[in-house]
This record gives sequence, structure tokens and C-alpha cells, in this order.
Amino acid sequence: MPPPLLPPSTSIPGGGSSMSSSRPDPNPSRVHPDPLLPVPVDHFDRLPDSLLLLVFNRVADVKALGRCGAVSRRFRLLVPQVDTVLVRVDCVISDDDDDGSSSASSSPAAALLSDKGRNPLASFFRVVLGNIVKPLQVLGLFSGGARRGAGQSGPSSSSSSLAVGSECDGEIDQGGVTHHSPTQVLKNFNEIRFLRIELPSGELGIDGGILLKWRADFGSTLDNCVILGASSVVRPGPFKNLVGFENGTDAGCANDDNGSIPESFYTNGGLKLRVVWTISSLIAASARHYLLQPIIAEHKTLDSLVLTDADGQGVLCMNREQLEELRVKPLSASSASKRTLVPALNMRLWYAPHLELPDGVVLKGATLVAIRPSEQSGLKKDMTDGSWISTAFEEPYGTAARMLLKRRTYCLEMNSF
Repeated sequence: MPPPLLPPSTSIPGGGSSMSSSRPDPNPSRVHPDPLLPVPVDHFDRLPDSLLLLVFNRVADVKALGRCGAVSRRFRLLVPQVDTVLVRVDCVISDDDDDGSSSASSSPAAALLSDKGRNPLASFFRVVLGNIVKPLQVLGLFSGGARRGAGQSGPSSSSSSLAVGSECDGEIDQGGVTHHSPTQVLKNFNEIRFLRIELPSGELGIDGGILLKWRADFGSTLDNCVILGASSVVRPGPFKNLVGFENGTDAGCANDDNGSIPESFYTNGGLKLRVVWTISSLIAASARHYLLQPIIAEHKTLDSLVLTDADGQGVLCMNREQLEELRVKPLSASSASKRTLVPALNMRLWYAPHLELPDGVVLKGATLVAIRPSEQSGLKKDMTDGSWISTAFEEPYGTAARMLLKRRTYCLEMNSF
């Protein structure tokens, strides 16, 4: 005979209630959500995309943006929409550095500037005739990594490549370390308007504390270039801290300063050294310009492009008009190297054997050179308008340029190379 059924509230002798809901919770530490409380809200998700993009544009650095993109799916979708990007090149990877020739100090320009025991002008002509237009070792083809990444065979089209740490493709594998070219790092950014690329150092391995700075504007070819140099710099202080040395080409000129270039400037190699500075700076600028082609072609939204270096030695600038000019009218490449052909030039030179700036800094053998293509003289920025010259450099060097502009002007010409 089956046992009688028990009512729901009846307890079984020696046991618990017959209802499962009356059994003790096997995990009493568990917290049950209150169904009456509202669901937690992530207030960060309430920020509009426009505000997040404003923050990302202030971040700018491409590595930091890559890390931001790894935070969430939303960030990963927003990062490619930023319009301001900074790419810091980590290192230069040489494809033929077995003999250590990839260092900046072994570049043609460096050899010219550091070779004090030889006649500077003779060295200049020797290097020109001996392929001075060879690309500087410190620079590399930006798209070199992409070519190798695409599996193409054959030698690289450049002796070195610029490498940037990134989450993108286009890898350059050397010594077990993976690197990425700037072209590949930027390929996933769709709306870049302001792009700044910073090299790890300047191309010109200048020795002895020589001051050498340049700024160049390019379209499809050189638009203008300003070069500021000095054989040494004396900074104010209790011991008159001397940076560099009293260059022999400028020694003895300080007492012969009447606004004109002293005769000794021509006879002791001062002018020859300035020619070396000028040609070296123009080669560096034209090499940088040539390497920017793939980036300019791919990013049609660019309004401004700046290629500088961590040393502050040289700055190449292109505005929207100049960028569009390069897309419409391809550059003329040098037949002997990976760089843009430098056209025939008109130059103006200002010189002061001793130039003391308002902050007490003294430039020995201060030289300012303003350069324009011969065919463009008078068409765009007239040489007589010093605004584009005086604003080429940050302080205190902008002040130095303005002071030099007040001195006597000397005109020179240079053929295309």
C-alpha cells in the first residue's frame, strides 16, 4: 500500500520540509542582486564620440593611440578617425650595416662637416663628383617594410628603413625584433589632417659644437629653404660656458666687424665651409621629401605635414596647397639617388663674425642663408620680404635670424643637382 501524501506544509519526521525552497542555501556567501535596484551605468559610455576624438587628437602619439584602441571595441573604432597624429621613429634599420656604415656619423654630410684636416671646398667637389647625392644613411625608405612584408624579392630600394613600434602590419624583422615602417603604421588612419613625423636624430653628424639648423618648404620641388649656422656657441654663465670651439675659419674676424664680410672669410675657408653646410642641408631636405611620397599619396585628407628630428636640426614642412601640388605634379627625382632633384637656386647670405643675442648667447661665425629656386624668384615669396626667413626658427634662433637680416646681403647662385 503506497504511503499517504503529505500536505505542502507538513514536515517529514527526521528530515526537512518537503518543499525544495525551504532547503538551506548550499552557498550562504552568495549575494543575490536585488531585482528592484537599477542596472549599473558606465558613465564613461555616456561621453559623446566627438569629445573622445578631441582627447585622442590631444594624445596624437601613434603608439599611445594604439594602446587606447586596445581598451575597448568603441575605442578601436574611434582611433582611426583622429585627425592629428605624431609618429616618433624609434630607430634606423640598415640593410647593409656590416661595416657600421648605417650610423649618422658616417653619412656623406657628416664626413664633410667633421673633416677639419682637409680643404672643405675640395672635399665638397670630391664628394659631389663621387656621388654626394647618395641617400643619407640615417634616412630610410618609409615603405621599405611594406615591400618586404608583401613578399617581394630582390634588394631593398634603400640602404635603410625607419622603424616604429606598432600594432600594424608591414613588419621588418631584424635580430628577432619586429619593427614597422611609418607608412604601414599610418595605413589604418582614415582622416589625418595634421601629421608630424619625428626622426630619432638629425642626418648631419656635426662635430665640435657647430650649430646648424635648417627649415625647408616643399611642393613638388623645393619652395624655399632657410639655414642658420654658427661655428660655435658661447652661453652666458659665470664661466662663459663654451659650446664647441673657436673655428679656425672664423677666428680673427670678430675685431673686423663693420657689417661687411671680412676678407679673411674668403681666404681661410669660411665661405667654403658655408657652402658645405648649405649643400648638406639641401641634400638632407630633398631626401626627406622623396621619402614622404607614399604617405602623401595615401592620405588625401592631409592639411599639414611636418618631418622633423629629435635634435631639432632640420624641419621639412608642407601645407595643403603644397601637398596637392605634389599629387598633381610628381616630383623630379635625382638620377643618382633616392631624393628629390634640387633645382637651380638663388641664395642670399648674411654673416656676422660675432653675434650676441639679447639673452647673452653669443654665436661665433653666425651665418644665415635664404634659398629660393631661380625660376620662382619673385613669383611666390620675394627675397626682399624677410618674414618667411625671420619666422623659420624658434627662439632664440628666430631673434638671431632677424638680427642677421639687418646686415649686408650677399647674393649667390647654385646649379641644379
